Amino acid sequence: MKENKLVVLSKQFAVDIVNLCTVIKESRKGNVLLNQLLRSGTSVGANIHEANYAASKADFINKFQIALKECYESEYWLGLFKETKMINEEEYEQMYDQCCKIRKLLIASLRTAKKSC
Repeated sequence: MKENKLVVLSKQFAVDIVNLCTVIKESRKGNVLLNQLLRSGTSVGANIHEANYAASKADFINKFQIALKECYESEYWLGLFKETKMINEEEYEQMYDQCCKIRKLLIASLRTAKKSC
């Protein structure tokens, strides 16, 4: 069975978010904001994964919409972390690029799913 690109990307994004948050916590005396990024960043993949087992087309769309919202929230936290120097430019760019790829795929998938309703 061919792997779903969105599932693979979102899972890698979650792994990278967890690793980034661990490094920040260990090296920069963790912050309450870390939990926000950790939750939103890992929620993207969890909702995409859950959508694969949706009970209906409406449920599938809802899960993808939640994943998209979490993706946007992750972008916000990453930007805030960069501006407050909690992460450097390279860390930000890597994570932001991953998040953008996932966001674009989610938007395209949502458009397709909504057309077929």
